[in-house]
Amino acid sequence: TKDYFPAQPRIQTGLSLFQNNEVPRVTEKAYPLLLEWFFILGMEVKAQSDALWVCRIKKYLIQILGLLEELNRTSEHSPVDVVLDYIHTNYPQKISLEDLTKCGHLNRVTLNKKFKERCGNTAIGYLLSHRLKVAGDLLVHTDMSLNEIARATGFEYDTYFIKQFTAKKGMSPTTYRTASRKLASVSI
Repeated sequence: TKDYFPAQPRIQTGLSLFQNNEVPRVTEKAYPLLLEWFFILGMEVKAQSDALWVCRIKKYLIQILGLLEELNRTSEHSPVDVVLDYIHTNYPQKISLEDLTKCGHLNRVTLNKKFKERCGNTAIGYLLSHRLKVAGDLLVHTDMSLNEIARATGFEYDTYFIKQFTAKKGMSPTTYRTASRKLASVSI
C-alpha cells in the first residue's frame, strides 16, 4: 500500500484556479450547475456512509473544480464584470464614477447604460446598494457601532449612511438591527 499514496499529487484538475491571484467568477450560468453538484455531493454523503464515501466526495470535488476551471477558461470578462469585481473588492474605499470608468475603460454614459441593462441601476447606484447590503449584514451579525459600519462600508460620515439606509430600507439602521435580531430569535 505504500505505492498507493504518491509523494507528488498527480491530480491537475482545478490547479490553475489556485495559481493566479484572481478569484474565479461564478456566473448566472454556472451557479445552477455548481448547486446541483454540491447537492449531489451532500446527498451522497448522507445516503452512503460506507468505506468509499471519501473517494466519492473527492470525485465530486474534482468534477466541481473541473467545472470551475472550464468556466474560468471560457468566460469572457465584460467591462461591467470588471467594474463589478472592482466594486465588490474596493467598496470600503472612496470610489468615484471616474474610478469606475477608468476601471471599465468606458465613458460614463456607456458604463451607466451597460450597468442599467445588466443590473437595473447605474454604476454608482449599484455601489450604494452593495454598500447598504453589506451594512445590513453587519448590522444583523455584529455589534459594530453605526460609525464603524459606516466607515467599513465606504461611507465617509455616519449621518450620510443613516440617511441613505433609512431612505432605501424604510427604517433606521438601529430599528433594522433590532427588528432583524428579534425576527431571528423568534425563528430559532
